[in-house]
Amino acid sequence: MIRALLFTLLTFSAFLTVFGQNIISGPMPGYKTMTEVAIWLQSDRSGSVSISYWEQGSPDSKFKSDVYPLHKKDAFTAELTISNLSPGTTYDYQVFINDVQVLKGIPLSFSTQVLWQFRTDPPTFKVAIGSCTYVNEEEIDRPGKIYGGGYEIYESIANAKPDMMLWLGDNTYLREVDWNSRSGYLHRYTHTRALPEMQTLLRTTHHYAIWDDHEFGPNDANGSWLHKDWALEAFDLFWANPTTGTPDLVGITSAFEYNDIDFVLLDNRYHRSSDNLVNRETQILGKDQIEWLIEILKYSRAPFKMVAVGGQFLNDAAVYETHAVYGSERQYLIDRIVEEKIQNVIFLTGDRHHTELSRYAAENGITIYDLTVSPLTAGTHSDANEKNSLQVEHTLVSERNFGVLEFSGPRKDRSMKISIFDQNGLLKWEKRIESND
Repeated sequence: MIRALLFTLLTFSAFLTVFGQNIISGPMPGYKTMTEVAIWLQSDRSGSVSISYWEQGSPDSKFKSDVYPLHKKDAFTAELTISNLSPGTTYDYQVFINDVQVLKGIPLSFSTQVLWQFRTDPPTFKVAIGSCTYVNEEEIDRPGKIYGGGYEIYESIANAKPDMMLWLGDNTYLREVDWNSRSGYLHRYTHTRALPEMQTLLRTTHHYAIWDDHEFGPNDANGSWLHKDWALEAFDLFWANPTTGTPDLVGITSAFEYNDIDFVLLDNRYHRSSDNLVNRETQILGKDQIEWLIEILKYSRAPFKMVAVGGQFLNDAAVYETHAVYGSERQYLIDRIVEEKIQNVIFLTGDRHHTELSRYAAENGITIYDLTVSPLTAGTHSDANEKNSLQVEHTLVSERNFGVLEFSGPRKDRSMKISIFDQNGLLKWEKRIESND
């Protein structure tokens, strides 16, 4: 496995050296606030990395970041924190490894969130979403039909020019040779993230992520997985979320606000139980995470409250790994949202290898949505024989696809437009949800 990791690193290093670079993937802007941004990247060697940055249009007034180490034990990744920035500002930047500029000639930029409160209506902005990224590696893939493909989808997403992208789990696929070693986890992330078609997307927008089973461990792995510490460490090394876990919850649970919209990132693996235990209540999220979620949603004043979790929540067909398989917990969470009268909760989910919108309407007027968007480059699945009674008509897509959410309108009357596109960027369907419906 070490040889395989070195082979991958050297292969991509040789490819990039043609352009005088020693970056395997990225740089990728991660979380952003009004005054702080994270920049992630992966190199092919030990050393140090820093960036020089300036407000767009003012190249004569440059700032220098701190210098960050690149270690082999971390797969030569680094997450640079850039602070004391100005709100609502776009910055251009250059990357230096061992004091030598790399990626010359490739435009690089990041931006901060706008300070709009008490001043203007919230900005209009777009969020790209998708799940299930499988990148073929012929030597170790299962024989027979090739599972991954359609990598041009990442170029189509970049062409949509989203302000941020939220990756909805299965963002890489561990193979049998990967999940029993820490180096295997790092190899799989490295192999996936280095996909050439992905690089423009990584560089041109800000990225957030959750996970599901395929970057956690074996298929359908739960909280009993012995190496979930490696899974969490690898996730943290390769994504630049604002936080990983809460003071009371180990895992990837987190939350952030983007303009006027609140996003909650749930962990559906670390605390998950088997679905068929005898004499024990089963769980995906667990009571502690659910009550934390309810508190977040109850406190929120956002016109839409976006809850990202790896597997389908609303679908009431108890198949595969839908939350309906854990029916008691699913119903408990629905009941808590309804009884607390929390309006405009939108679950963003992946996993299923098809796309659909589900809608639940309670008698007291509370409506919950679940937008499943899958797959990006993994194989596809049709749910033609499933009995999801909550599916919104004409929203099923059984081919590789991605979604774009556009938030617009005045502060007290916001609108969310959902657009689903195929891998070539052709529109499949569109739907608008109003915050005041």
